[in-house]
Amino acid sequence: MLIAGDIEARRQLIAESADLAALARRLAEREAPVIAQRPPVPKMKALLSVDGGFCPDDGMVLAFDPWSPAEHRCPRCERRFAGERHDRAWARFQHLWLSERAVTLAALGTLTGQRGAAEQAASILSEYAGAYFDFPNRDNVLGPSRLFFSTYLESIWLTNYLAAATLLRESALLGESGVEGVNTVADEAANLIGDFDEGFSNRQTWNNAALAAIALWFEDEELATRAVEGQSGIVAQLARGFGEDGTWYEGENYHLFALRGQLLAMGWAHDAGADLLTDPVVSGRLLSALRAPALTALPDFTFPARKDSRFGVSLAQPMYLELWEVGLSRLGAEAADLGDWLRALYASPAPEAATFDSYLHEAGGGAPAMPRSRADLSWWSLLEMARSLPERGSGWNPGPLLLESQGLAILREGGRYASLECGPSGGGHGHADRLHLTLHAGGVPWLADAGTGSYVSRDLFWYRSTLAHNAPRLDGVSQPAGDAWCSAFEVEGEWSWARGEFGELGRTLVAGPRYFVDLVELSAPVDHVLELPWHLAGEVELVSAGAWAPGSVEDDFVEGAQRLTGRKDGTVVLRATHGSSALTLHLLFDGDLLRATGPGRPGGPPTSVFYLARAGGRNPRLIAILEPTDRVPRVRGVRSDGPAILIETEAGTDRHLATTEGWEVSGAAGKVLLGGGRRRKSAARPLIDVNRVPPPHALALHAPAPPALDGGLDEFDASEPIALDYEDQYRRSEEAYGGPEEFSATAVANWDVDTLFLAVDVVKAEAVFRERDASPLRLDNEPDDIHSDGLQLYLRPDPEGPTFGFLVVPADEHGGIRVRATEGNAGAPEMISGAWRRTETGYSIAMSVTLPGWAVRSGDEIGFDLIVNEMHPDRTRRAGQLVWSGGGGWVYLRGDRHRIEPMGVLELR
Repeated sequence: MLIAGDIEARRQLIAESADLAALARRLAEREAPVIAQRPPVPKMKALLSVDGGFCPDDGMVLAFDPWSPAEHRCPRCERRFAGERHDRAWARFQHLWLSERAVTLAALGTLTGQRGAAEQAASILSEYAGAYFDFPNRDNVLGPSRLFFSTYLESIWLTNYLAAATLLRESALLGESGVEGVNTVADEAANLIGDFDEGFSNRQTWNNAALAAIALWFEDEELATRAVEGQSGIVAQLARGFGEDGTWYEGENYHLFALRGQLLAMGWAHDAGADLLTDPVVSGRLLSALRAPALTALPDFTFPARKDSRFGVSLAQPMYLELWEVGLSRLGAEAADLGDWLRALYASPAPEAATFDSYLHEAGGGAPAMPRSRADLSWWSLLEMARSLPERGSGWNPGPLLLESQGLAILREGGRYASLECGPSGGGHGHADRLHLTLHAGGVPWLADAGTGSYVSRDLFWYRSTLAHNAPRLDGVSQPAGDAWCSAFEVEGEWSWARGEFGELGRTLVAGPRYFVDLVELSAPVDHVLELPWHLAGEVELVSAGAWAPGSVEDDFVEGAQRLTGRKDGTVVLRATHGSSALTLHLLFDGDLLRATGPGRPGGPPTSVFYLARAGGRNPRLIAILEPTDRVPRVRGVRSDGPAILIETEAGTDRHLATTEGWEVSGAAGKVLLGGGRRRKSAARPLIDVNRVPPPHALALHAPAPPALDGGLDEFDASEPIALDYEDQYRRSEEAYGGPEEFSATAVANWDVDTLFLAVDVVKAEAVFRERDASPLRLDNEPDDIHSDGLQLYLRPDPEGPTFGFLVVPADEHGGIRVRATEGNAGAPEMISGAWRRTETGYSIAMSVTLPGWAVRSGDEIGFDLIVNEMHPDRTRRAGQLVWSGGGGWVYLRGDRHRIEPMGVLELR
C-alpha cells in the first residue's frame, strides 16, 4: 500500500507515464456507475452448494451481475433463476467485488483527486463495519468466516477492505468514525483468520496477507512478526510452498493464486518494515516463482490444467498480467526478461472476462477492451506498476526444460509441446496421474490434462481418477497415492527425451523433429493388467483395419465400451483432425484396444470418446508414435525388433533403442545418443522422531453370550471402557471443545467367534439426528449423514488388507439405525446390525460387526478407530467430532474419509 510519504510521488509518476495515466482514466470510466450509485450490499452469508449459482438445465455457472441480487442469468440458455441458494452464491462474489470496488475507489480518490470516489469507498467500508457481526460464523466449509464459507475468502475480502481503509486514512479521507468502524472489523477478522493456520497451503498465503494488513493497520509488531516469520508465514511459504524451481506444489492454478497472495503479503510486510527483497535468496526464489508459469505455459498461452487446475484458462487474463507487472516493478533489472513474456501475452489473443475469487475487476463492466493492454489492469497496478516495460529483449522462447522439484519434463520446440508428469503427487489437490502425457501442437491440445471442473459436482471424482488422464494404471483401479521421479532428461540438437518412473511403471518420451516416441513399460514379479487411456481432441478415425465389438470398461462414469477386433500385426493407427491440423497415433502392443464414452473436458461437450490400450502380464510394453502435422504424415509404419523400435518414414527407417547409457536414435541422418540419467533424491528422515505419538490401545473382551443389541450397554462387559473425552481428541469447526460435560463418549467392545460387538454411550444435551426422508442437503460431494449426531467406525483386521469403514446414524425414534460404507473403504451396510436409544445424558448405540473372511481369535490386534460426530440444531453442517486415535485441528473437508496411519489398536482378549 501507499503510506502518506509515498502518495505524492506516485501521483507525479502517474502524471508522467502514458501507461499509468491511461490506466487511471480506464479505472475512472469503469467505476463511474459505482460512484454514481452504490451497488447492493448482501444481507446474507455466502453458501457453497451443489445447485446454488448453477443452471439446473445445463449445469453452467450463472453469470455474476453485481447489480442483480435476486435474478441470475445462465450465459448459455439465457434463462433467469431466483431463489435463496442462487442469491447466496451471488453473495460470495458480491462481497468480494464490493471490497475490490472500495480499494479501487480509494486509489482513485487518493491518487487522482476524485472526491466522490473516496466518499463512496468510505461508505462501503462503513456499511460493512456496521453489519459485520450480523453475519454468523458457522456452517463453514474450510475455516471460520463470517461473510463467506471459508477463511481464505474472508482473507481476500479483508485484504482489499484494509487496502481501501489504509489509502483513505493515509490521505486523511477517512474520518474518526470510519477508522473506528474499520478497527472493529479488523479486530474480529484477526481472531478468525489467526485462529486457522492452514500450514503450507495456497490459501495460507492469503491468510498471511490479511494478517500482515491487520498488523500494519494496528501497528502491531508482534502480529507482523508472526505473519512474516511464523512456521507457515510469508518467508516459509516462499521457501517451502514454491519449490527450488519456483513451482508451487499444487499445480499452476494454485501457483498463480498463491503467487498473488504472496506478492500482496510481501507488500504489506514491506510497509510494516520488513523489506524481504533485500535478501538475494528471497528475491531469487520470488523471481523463480514469477518465471515458473511462463516456463510451463502451453503454446496458446493457457496454463496446463495439472492437478485441480481450471481448464483452458489464458495467462493473458489481467489478473495474471499484473502479477508479472508488479513482480517486474519490485525486482527491476533482475527480472527484465519478464518484459518479453509480458509483451508476448499482450500480443496474444485477448481472453474474455472471467470470474475469479481473487479478481473481479472486470465483473459487471461490460465487454473488456480488445486487445488487452496495461490500461486494463486493476488498482494494484495503479499503485505499483512500473512507468513502462523494459527495453525489448530477444523475445520469449523457452525450449525444453525439466522443472526439478515439480518433476515436470517439457519437450518443446516452437509450437510443439509435450510434457511428462513426474514428481510429487501434489497434496490435497493432487490427482492419480503420475506419468501423464500432455501434447499440444499445431494450435491444438491433442492430449490434455482436463484439470477439475467443480468441487461440488460428482464428476470431481472422474477428473481426479487415472482413467481421466493419459496416464497408466494397473488392474483397473486408479493409481495409489505416491510420487514419481524423472530418471533421465537431456536435449541433444533436434532430439530430446525424458523418462519417468512410478513404482513398477516406467514411461519414456522422446521428441524428434517429426514425431514423438512414447513407451510405457511394466516390470513386475507377478501378472498385472496394464492400461493406458488416450483422450484425443478433435474428430478421431480408425485408419488401420478392424471393427468394433462390445467391450467392457468398469467405471461409474464410463459407458458404451467397445473392443477393436481384426487387428493385424499388433498395430493400430488412429488419426485425429481439428481444422487443418492432424495427429496420427500409431499404437504397437500385444493386447486389446477399447473405446468408450466418459465426461468431456470442463467447459466443453458433456461427454467425449476416449481410447484405452490394455495389455496383461509381468512385462508388457505399450509403444506409441505420435505425429502432429498439417500435411501428409511422414511416418509410414511402426514395428519392433526385440527391444528396438523401428519407425519407417519417407526418408528411411529410424531405429530407437534403450541403452544402459540412455536412449539411442539412428537413421539416415546419423546417430544421436541421449543420456542425462538422474539420481533419485531420498527424503531425509530423522533417526528418532521425538514428535511421534504412539497409537492408542484398547481391549475388546470376550463375550460368553452375544449381548442384546437394543441400543443400550446393559449386557456388555464394560470393564475396559474406551474414552473419548478430552480436547486433543476433538476436531472443531468454529467453536473450541466445550468439555466432557457438554460432549463426550464412552465405548465398550466385546467379541465372539466371528463378530465384534460395540456399544457407544454419548453425552450430549441435545442429540440432533438427520431424518431418513430428509431432503438432500446438496452442499458438496460429502454424504449428508456426516451432518448428524452419529458414529464413524473403522476396522482393519489385517495390517496388509483393506480397511472397513462405516457411517452409522440413528434413523428413527423406534431404535433403527442407518448404515453406509465410508468413502474409499471396503465396508458394506449389511456388515452391521444394531439399534440406538435416547438416554438421560444423550444417546447410545449398540451394534454387531461381521466382516467377510475374518475369524476372530483371542490375542488378535486389529486396527481400530471410532469417531463421534457432533451436530447442533441451528447448523447445517456438523460442529465437530471426537476421534479416539486423536483429533485436534479442524473438521473441515474430511467428510467420512479417515487416514489409516493414526488408527489405534484394539486387542481381543
